[in-house]
Amino acid sequence: MAYDFAPLFRSAIGFDRLAQLVDTAAQNPVSPSYPPYNIEKLTDSEYALTMAVAGFGPDDIELTVQDNTLIVAGRVGDATQGREMLYRGIATRAFERRFVLADHVVVEKADLTNGLLRIAVRQIVPEALKPRRIPISSGQALPVDNEMRETTGDEATGNTLPGQLAAASLAAAGTTAQPAA
Repeated sequence: MAYDFAPLFRSAIGFDRLAQLVDTAAQNPVSPSYPPYNIEKLTDSEYALTMAVAGFGPDDIELTVQDNTLIVAGRVGDATQGREMLYRGIATRAFERRFVLADHVVVEKADLTNGLLRIAVRQIVPEALKPRRIPISSGQALPVDNEMRETTGDEATGNTLPGQLAAASLAAAGTTAQPAA
């Protein structure tokens, strides 16, 4: 099933990743159930992903973050080779789970204890995206920065005009130039 996101794209910018996420979810209606996992919200910006990976050691599991996707893959050699198994209830088959990460989400660390793989994830909001308050002044003229004064100044204020700036920089470089009349 394909969704038409054209109406959304007419009035919104930057939501193409959302459309890709919905398409990916629609293409994989049946997700694998092995290994079982929990996703826990610890704080507003911290999460914990816990996976039950009995029979796997730290060297058997690979964590990779690629294109805002956390990939958890487990591969273990057949430790029962040469043995006659009467019943196999402990699953040690290879697996790969993918988790889509939101923007500015980083995987901080992972720990494997008692057959549980715990992955710490944190959302870090850059300073540029954090809300900031702009002070409002009343009855005061805003100061003009130096660049504005240099291009719009006059000789009475001691500022130079653009042509004089060019002549001064050429003189400093050891070249003489005649100012434009």
